[in-house]
Amino acid sequence: MKNKVQLIGHVGQEPEVKTVNGKKVANITLATNDFYYNDKNEKVEQTEWHRIAAWGKTAEIIEKYVSKGKEIAIEGKLTHRSYDDKEGNKRYVSEVLISEILLLGK
Repeated sequence: MKNKVQLIGHVGQEPEVKTVNGKKVANITLATNDFYYNDKNEKVEQTEWHRIAAWGKTAEIIEKYVSKGKEIAIEGKLTHRSYDDKEGNKRYVSEVLISEILLLGK
């Protein structure tokens, strides 16, 4: 089995880019839309939000070319991590770690 995620969607916010241990990391959110028909045969649109992280060259591409609203396609893997917040509470994060990005649209 392989941990592989492919998504096409619109960037929900301006990329947050920072340097960690000498390497760039970019964080964005990506909105994907799906449609289905409910019991009344009405078309319903459902939006899912995904946390996305990219390191190194991919982070540099995001920093340079990606902005809020831009349509992109990404490929990567689903990752999970935890950290302690400022109050000492353990927080859990699930995100897609990008290995490839394709800029779509104009």
